[in-house]
Amino acid sequence: MKNYNDRIRELREDNDLTQTQVAKMLGIDQRVYSNYELGYRALPIEHLIKLCLFYKVSADYILGIPHFDE
Repeated sequence: MKNYNDRIRELREDNDLTQTQVAKMLGIDQRVYSNYELGYRALPIEHLIKLCLFYKVSADYILGIPHFDE
């Protein structure tokens, strides 16, 4: 199962973006963003929201939460 750090890396790569570009959009240093992708640092909720809006995906997708049919 993929972690959110894998998903944010894949989203960035699929959109042909550098870590520096995504970090700039988030208003953080590239090293901080790199630590998110590497799983060394937890992704704050405000950055999760910005990434969801930026990539036009749900938080469930980034977090790897499956949808359950009721």
